[in-house]
Amino acid sequence: MQFMRPAQLEKAIRDFPVVYVPFGLIEWHGRHLPVGNDALKAHGILVKAAEQAGGVVYPPVYFHEGFPREHLVPVLTALFERLKKTGFRVILGVSGHNVQGQIDMINRALAPVVADGTVAGAGLWEITLSQGPDSNTDHAAKWETSNMMFLYPDLVDLKALGDGPLAPDMKPPDGIGGLDPRKHASVEVGQRNVDLAAQAIGKKARELLEALPGGRDASRPVTISPGHWWMI
Repeated sequence: MQFMRPAQLEKAIRDFPVVYVPFGLIEWHGRHLPVGNDALKAHGILVKAAEQAGGVVYPPVYFHEGFPREHLVPVLTALFERLKKTGFRVILGVSGHNVQGQIDMINRALAPVVADGTVAGAGLWEITLSQGPDSNTDHAAKWETSNMMFLYPDLVDLKALGDGPLAPDMKPPDGIGGLDPRKHASVEVGQRNVDLAAQAIGKKARELLEALPGGRDASRPVTISPGHWWMI
């Protein structure tokens, strides 16, 4: 969304009024991955979903369940309300931080927005709908490293892990949970994982949209137009 011009955004909403909101946080992900891994991963998968199914991807949201929810949930509700008023009919909050608290936070924020039945929404992990032998997650190990090798190869430095054994079970100094990425991660694994996750999320978006009254037809006009002062 942040790179689109008004006419492009307006057309995208009219064609497929779905918005995907990626969530993550700044968190240690080994010495070899960027600390913004979770939101970057979710954003990259959602861009693929939008390319395949349609819709628009909101910029990554770097908030998590550790912030005071009594303050954060109303802020997220306000964001979702603004997206609704813009003309989106489906709002999917997708977290790359696989902690139940973040999904609960997203769904709590969505609840008053979808209560009137004119829009639909859900909080998901990036692999909620695709989890299986070729689509999974971990912490800075095989899966997350593979995702980043495919999506953002310049941000991955496996050499930073050295040649010695890694500490098990996310223990210091490595903080990695899962299969050794030096042995098991690859661009091919990441591409397959991202593709499956994106396909499943796009399918869910279509199902939610088509189940709404009026299906794909927007229940309200899109509010972006030349000369109109508008912001989310």
